[in-house]
Amino acid sequence: MRDLFEDTATAFALKTDSELERAYFLFKLIGNEPLVRIGTAVTNFAIKANLPVERLIRATVFDHFCGGTNEEECLVVADRMFEKGVYTILDYSVEGQQVENQLDYTFEKTLKTLDFVKEKDAIPFAVFKPTGFGRFKLYQKITEGEQLTFLEEEEWQRVVNRFDKVCKKAHDLDVSLLIDAEESYMQDAADKLVEMMMRKYNKKKAIVFNTLQTYRWDRLDYLKKLHEDAKREHFHIGMKVVRGAYMEKENDRAEEHGYPSPICPSKKATDENFNQVVTYMLDNLDLMSLFAGTHNENSSYLLMEQMQAKSIAKNDPRVWFGQLYGMSDHISYNLSDRGYNVAKYLPFGPVKDVMPYLIRRAEENTSVAGQTSRELTLLKKERKRRRI
Repeated sequence: MRDLFEDTATAFALKTDSELERAYFLFKLIGNEPLVRIGTAVTNFAIKANLPVERLIRATVFDHFCGGTNEEECLVVADRMFEKGVYTILDYSVEGQQVENQLDYTFEKTLKTLDFVKEKDAIPFAVFKPTGFGRFKLYQKITEGEQLTFLEEEEWQRVVNRFDKVCKKAHDLDVSLLIDAEESYMQDAADKLVEMMMRKYNKKKAIVFNTLQTYRWDRLDYLKKLHEDAKREHFHIGMKVVRGAYMEKENDRAEEHGYPSPICPSKKATDENFNQVVTYMLDNLDLMSLFAGTHNENSSYLLMEQMQAKSIAKNDPRVWFGQLYGMSDHISYNLSDRGYNVAKYLPFGPVKDVMPYLIRRAEENTSVAGQTSRELTLLKKERKRRRI
């Protein structure tokens, strides 16, 4: 089993030769940290200055990591992936909105996405970020226990209403809904709100999923406490389990403000924490559903081996693997080929508005040791195989 992810013919079966070459070119660029820093600065400047760079972005990094500018364009990509047994999660990836009309627009897009999901077998989940529905500073103020003003109380109630309407629609349509996690210093407020939705809409099964970032050392304890609540109050827990996306920012802020870092002290400790959380959830599937969002091969193998040891069917609807579109195809397509439930996050939105997401993808690939080199090694292997 441990050589499963070496099968590049299965991994890249959907990629044309030109798409394979583009992927190789992009990951070569992303592997160069100084170039990523320069490229990020230049791209940000070009967009703010309204320079005509969208066509270039669209033809390269955007089309590799995103499904399109709207839902209709994404359906073409989703149908292609579904031919190989890989499902799609439509992710409206516009970030950092701060004003009410923008938050309402994201909310309406999420409702619309739920309708798409219900109509397409290839799209079993919808997703949104807490800061798509409310201001970051508002979550932060609540997390830090500060008193809200009267206007902020009203603003928070609008956030609660957005969460509730989307979760209710997901429940009524019987569509699973993933809610992403963000920085720790705003996350408690989001956690409490998602827990409220779980208690309300997860009575029979997991519809609403929160996200656990396991580079935080406290997340297993958090899950165990929530499990006790679920047993006592009779609701189901849905969790997307990931390593995390804000490590440098978290450590820098903790040092600046003089509090202990919420982040595990090492990559090894993070890996162990991820695996412990996944194991705990597999041991408690009577009340839990797991979406394992990972690009880590060892964790993927561990999950497969534990499912086999615990006699959990490969296609058990309570266990999913997930990766980002444009990354780790060797994991996604080889898992689906073996009969596991696999879904790709497929970001979409206007090119200019999705750039913060794309820049974060490039920076994360640069900072994660081995990620880019592994992608390149596999792409090289497939290029060579096709030339024989």
